[in-house]
Amino acid sequence: MRVLPEAEWTALRDAHTERVRAWTVPHHERRARGEKHPVLDFLFSYYSHRPSRLERWHPGPNVVLAGDAAKEYLRRPAYKQTDDGVTLDVEAFARERASTVEFVHRLLTATASRAPRLGCFGLHEWAMVYRSDRVRHEAWPLRLGGAGTDAVVEAQKVQCSHFDAFRFFTPEARPLNVVQPTRETQVRMEQPGCLHVSMDLFKWCYKLDPATPSDLMADCFELALAVRELDMRASPYDLRALGYPPVPIETADGRAEYVRRQSAFAEAAAPLRIALIELTRTFLAPPVTFG
Repeated sequence: MRVLPEAEWTALRDAHTERVRAWTVPHHERRARGEKHPVLDFLFSYYSHRPSRLERWHPGPNVVLAGDAAKEYLRRPAYKQTDDGVTLDVEAFARERASTVEFVHRLLTATASRAPRLGCFGLHEWAMVYRSDRVRHEAWPLRLGGAGTDAVVEAQKVQCSHFDAFRFFTPEARPLNVVQPTRETQVRMEQPGCLHVSMDLFKWCYKLDPATPSDLMADCFELALAVRELDMRASPYDLRALGYPPVPIETADGRAEYVRRQSAFAEAAAPLRIALIELTRTFLAPPVTFG
């Protein structure tokens, strides 16, 4: 156990809050104005972690918060009082969240064991509007129009392995995908080159909240935000008015740029994934051994 004096942990808490408010405050301001942002809103709409929860600081397991101010954590689930202060109740969390911990551990361990596969070129966003009169971001035009967008999908090899992207494909696009991912095959199919797999590290952080150290949560959120930018710059939407020049994956140069950035994100995600795997190990029951 590491005991943090009150002055030390409250400084960490305040620094975290200031860091994430760079993202949460503009989101609140957009909502107050009735504005929708196709890039930045994704992390607060598709993902279910509320901005107020993101702002809340947690130390993670095996850390004791000393001082009277730590008593505020006793009003929250999964914390307990010790002789030295307040700490996460590891045993209670492990018991109450066993299925989530086991799934996240199994998924991330399997993903980390695989080499990144690159070259999908972000066609999942194109497949979501293929041969459809309805688009997810209705306020923003398609760069190539409907027919041009359909032609790109038909000219490329669609190879999306991420179920939570594939499930939004139009019915006409689904048969074009070389694989047919399902929820049941998720652990077997996810691989670290996928942009959505890197973004989902934020999801696995908040699925383990309040056990996830907030610096790891913020790091995964920041990575997800950067990945989302590429995701939408490589999409069929024209977002130049928002300051997002396209990565035109319908061209050879655009595809090469996409792969370079995709590879860099896979590299950046790897240590965060390892940190989450190590976090889940804290709550897994030790293996039974026989002499």
